[in-house]
Amino acid sequence: MSRIGKNPVSIPAGVTVDIKDGQVTVKGKLGELTQQVDSITVKQEEGRIVLERPSDSKDHRAKHGLYRALINNMIEGVSKGFTKELQLVGVGYRASNQGQRLELALGFSHNIVMNLAPEVKVETISEKGKDPIIKLTSHDKQLVGQVAAKIRGFRKPEPYKGKGVKFVGEVLRRKAGKSA
Repeated sequence: MSRIGKNPVSIPAGVTVDIKDGQVTVKGKLGELTQQVDSITVKQEEGRIVLERPSDSKDHRAKHGLYRALINNMIEGVSKGFTKELQLVGVGYRASNQGQRLELALGFSHNIVMNLAPEVKVETISEKGKDPIIKLTSHDKQLVGQVAAKIRGFRKPEPYKGKGVKFVGEVLRRKAGKSA
């Protein structure tokens, strides 16, 4: 049996969960998220959510843990939210934002302008002598991860000097340069 799927998901105060026709809707102080659930039974009992599968087939076992994790992330997102921080390492690399419009200078001949979804809040931190940081916050874990991956994809960190866009705290595999 799925070890993750067996664990019940506790519902914190201030979060309401509505289950109708295989669709789970979670509302909280930060927003509202919905997830379609198929072939897995979702029940709400005593301030927690329990997921059960009809059989031990490979498909049902996989979806059991998947939907439990998705519902848990939805509940955590609408109550606490998710944050991703990206660091721009390199001379002349800059980031600025006006509302939902993020402008990046990453060493190309032109600046990259990116319009972000309204669910994602963006903040840029630029201190003298430190690398610029882009802070992305949202109640949707999948969306904030996708936006962060897209920004990182503009200039991935290279293995020699480590220049590029990387996640804060990310450990890069470094290579030795030319030996004279």
